[in-house]
Amino acid sequence: MILELEDNHGVAIFLKNIIMKQLFLAIALLLSVVILNAQEFSKNKLLINFGVGITGWGIPVYGGLDFKVNKDITIGGEISLRAFGEDWYGSHQNNKTGVCGNINYHFNRFLEIPKNIDIYAGVNIGLYAWSNPNTNPESHSEGLGLGGQLGGRYYFSNLFGLNFELNGGNEIFGGKFGLTLKL
Repeated sequence: MILELEDNHGVAIFLKNIIMKQLFLAIALLLSVVILNAQEFSKNKLLINFGVGITGWGIPVYGGLDFKVNKDITIGGEISLRAFGEDWYGSHQNNKTGVCGNINYHFNRFLEIPKNIDIYAGVNIGLYAWSNPNTNPESHSEGLGLGGQLGGRYYFSNLFGLNFELNGGNEIFGGKFGLTLKL
């Protein structure tokens, strides 16, 4: 198949899309390896999170990992995807993708909270890409997002819990909720 692109801007967009797809594939493979090798981590050091979000820019789905550095601190990463429509002189379908890293402090020991409840706060940094492929293939943007989060988990078993988080100060302003798996 031969692709004909009218200008260098089109080539840049085409190459950027290929790079973004390869980056997300690499992250998905890394997550798969970590999950398959989770037995090598000591018990309950790895938290796998997934669910949906609430924002003014559509309903994202997300998946991520948090690794306990010590009893009070976790570091992690997350991928979020969302599609939403807008009506500016006609219908527009938008897609947003985000990859971010985070660090959280867990207040359980400090506040003497029961083990089945986890309250945390932290900061995050991420890369975000937006595109509008339906109406204008050249319409896109990307950027760096900095923000903070406040969240909690309620573990209803030794392995599974419900999570809830409020985010602010970055591209994913809003909240999210879902499930957590402890490995």
